[in-house]
Amino acid sequence: MSKYRGKKVLVTGADGFIGSHVTEALVREGAEVTALALYNSFDSHGWLDDLPDSIRSALRLVRGDVRDSAFMNRILRNQAVVFHLAALIAIPYSYSAAQSYVETNVLGTLNVLEAARQWETERVVHTSTSEVYGTAITMPIRETHPLQAQSPYSASKIGADMMAESYARCYGVPVAILRPFNTFGPRQSERAILPTIIRQALDRECPAIMVGDTSPVRDMTFVEDTAAAFLAAGSADGIEFGHAYNAGSQRAVTISDLLSLVVEISSCRKAVQRDESRLRPENSEVRALLADSSRFESETGWRARTTLRDGVGKTINWWRDRLDQGRVRREKGYIT
Repeated sequence: MSKYRGKKVLVTGADGFIGSHVTEALVREGAEVTALALYNSFDSHGWLDDLPDSIRSALRLVRGDVRDSAFMNRILRNQAVVFHLAALIAIPYSYSAAQSYVETNVLGTLNVLEAARQWETERVVHTSTSEVYGTAITMPIRETHPLQAQSPYSASKIGADMMAESYARCYGVPVAILRPFNTFGPRQSERAILPTIIRQALDRECPAIMVGDTSPVRDMTFVEDTAAAFLAAGSADGIEFGHAYNAGSQRAVTISDLLSLVVEISSCRKAVQRDESRLRPENSEVRALLADSSRFESETGWRARTTLRDGVGKTINWWRDRLDQGRVRREKGYIT
């Protein structure tokens, strides 16, 4: 029987890519889910609006902002588990708007932790990122690897991680820090490399596939596996609070090899061209990321189960459906 059945659970950032998959998985496990989406004037709940009716009808949908401490204090009351995924995550935008990343990622996390402390929440799962490691000094990357801020985004996430650690140490808040490596799959926006490649490969209006640097190495994990990692972090008995856990596929792939796989599976015959505007600033590009997830696996039993080929194939099929339905806006960076 699921540990989540009948349990009151809050998901911040539920309207996002990973958040919507975590929300869907929790509902399927029988949890009573409150899904927090960032308020907007378009009457939209983000990717929650794309969930099956049977899932969406089981949710309590709430709009708000993690930067509002009073609001977060109210919404956390009576919640047993909080999955904190709300964050600004687009690395390129962090170069020009660093303060907004601190306000959302650091102060927003502080508001969640303080409310959890007041209401004695059973567990908080805080979302970290592999970007906090910067370019790998040693691989595979263990949780003891030095933290290196190579973008304002990663700096803000390091700050949020340290806030989570401090609340576990100082106040005994039961907070698990989950550090997913590069996640991909349906519902991911074109800010990420894989959907950028796939959309250009499939879209008849794109004459070529435009890419930036294809030499970096990444650990790519299918989103359903990442969602399962969150649920494991929220329920496993052996979790050490205040300490980070890596969650990745533990397989390395270059962006070049990823591009070749998309071209092969999609039967694309378009030319590939380098786009200088897609390059990160000098000394900011993270050259290599490869997870050592053995600690998380041993303490929770979780492991990534979807092969890269299967995951890319599922993602390509999702994009084909979106394009066939005319549900893709072709302005750079947007899908609807």
